[in-house]
Amino acid sequence: MFKLLFLLGIFILGSNAAVQDFCVADLKGPESPAGYSCKSVANVTVDDFVFSGLSAAGNTASIIKAAVTPAFAAQFPGLNGLGLSAARLDLAPGGVIPFHTHPGASEVLLVIQGSITAGFVSSANAVYLKTLKKGDLMVFPQGLLHFQVSDAGYTSVGFVFFSSSSPGLQITDFALFANDLPTKLVEATTFLDEATIKKLKGVLGGTN
Repeated sequence: MFKLLFLLGIFILGSNAAVQDFCVADLKGPESPAGYSCKSVANVTVDDFVFSGLSAAGNTASIIKAAVTPAFAAQFPGLNGLGLSAARLDLAPGGVIPFHTHPGASEVLLVIQGSITAGFVSSANAVYLKTLKKGDLMVFPQGLLHFQVSDAGYTSVGFVFFSSSSPGLQITDFALFANDLPTKLVEATTFLDEATIKKLKGVLGGTN
């Protein structure tokens, strides 16, 4: 029996092993839940494994006074299928990355400039909150609501790393107020009054 279990374990481990070195994303095709299909190895170059887009600051001239520059599979094809990705956060004074979730990945934030107050809310509604300084790291478990707010009088910068090449994103405010979800339903499900909802829809471009 022990020998049978041992052989079964070897089989399971072997079945999860990579059968090829990499799967550089073929961006000409659609993205599926499993990622992109693989570009032909004959067409792969070293540039598929290098991304320089995080070196430049993002444009923070927006309503949230913040910018997110992604390095996901769509921007960095060599990440496809490897289970990791990154992004740069630039937060002007008062800038905020609103409550949001990444359905497909956990996240690690590294602050490299300024001060960022960050936190997440567990499924038991417990709040985990910390003001992070340069060099601090914070992890946000997969699927949990979390946010980042700049606390510095100058632009705060951080790099985030994800456990998926396509972590996904849903911003709570946009899900409620930036689409055509009827105001009456938003009112019923959030306990906000109609005037407030219509004001927020007006700010974020929602209708109905």
